[in-house]
Amino acid sequence: MTDPAVYDALSGLAPLLRVRPELEDFCNFGGAWSSTHEPQLAEWAMFHIVTKGSVQLDRPGFGPLHLDAGDILLLPHGDAHTVRAPGSAGHAGPPVAVHYRNTLRVQASVGIEPDTQLICGRLHFEAAPQNLIVAALPDVVVLRVGASPLASRFSPLMLGIRDELGSDRPGAAAIAKDLASALFVMMLRAHLEVSAPAEGLLRLLNQRMTAQAVLAMVRDPMRAWTLDALAQTAAASRATLVRAFRKAAGVAPLAFLADLRLGLARRRLSSGAGSMDQIAAEVGYQSSAAFSRAFLRKYGVRPGKLRQDAHAHALQARADACPATERT
Repeated sequence: MTDPAVYDALSGLAPLLRVRPELEDFCNFGGAWSSTHEPQLAEWAMFHIVTKGSVQLDRPGFGPLHLDAGDILLLPHGDAHTVRAPGSAGHAGPPVAVHYRNTLRVQASVGIEPDTQLICGRLHFEAAPQNLIVAALPDVVVLRVGASPLASRFSPLMLGIRDELGSDRPGAAAIAKDLASALFVMMLRAHLEVSAPAEGLLRLLNQRMTAQAVLAMVRDPMRAWTLDALAQTAAASRATLVRAFRKAAGVAPLAFLADLRLGLARRRLSSGAGSMDQIAAEVGYQSSAAFSRAFLRKYGVRPGKLRQDAHAHALQARADACPATERT
């Protein structure tokens, strides 16, 4: 049982994970269907909610990922990807009919009985691109609701979103959006409860002292933080703060900050947004040269090369997806 005196990490984290969903597509697909998604700007994630059937996710440089009904897929960094019918790569799918219900795009395969239903859209992290918590999330987060203990909490929200979008009743889009907002905050909470990102982030947020230091870094990543300043923020001595960080995350406070900053920069580079000088400044480096050296030490590649590779991967993914149902 959790000690009630322990700092509520998730309550502290919640203001940094404010999300605004945009429900874009309600899809009923059959046959060898395929849909390609371009990379998003840094503050946007992408998601797919599988409410019927099975789906395969393809990302450049990674193997396929299988999803079933009841699975929720979140791509926190908005990476380019393709969703398709399992095993349909290289096969031409049926034509797709498209119509709109207000801002919602409704897609359906023509001439074939649909066996897959998807709700697709984007998720805006309100505090991005400076949100280092988002940068600490993995490239892919999958919540497999199915028959798990999560079903009783998540299934009503998923079914509510599906039913509202399928009903075309007054206010359906607004109701579905509010349900989706709650769904994704709960999803992020569930993910953080079982897998602490960024070398012990959740463990750091579970203690008031270290949480105060981490939240200060997140709120002002451009600041030239010193150990003295972080210790003052946490109302602790330098030595006590260092010991607490090492115990929870295995790194010292400033090393933890450096990792988070570079993680944010990596996402910005992959999205293609911002110049090298802008990105360096956003993550607290005085010059692009110092940023480039730190990035090379961390990831073994120069930031310019990573950006080139990300662009090449995006172009290749677009080529590989044809023929496909294109969308932005």
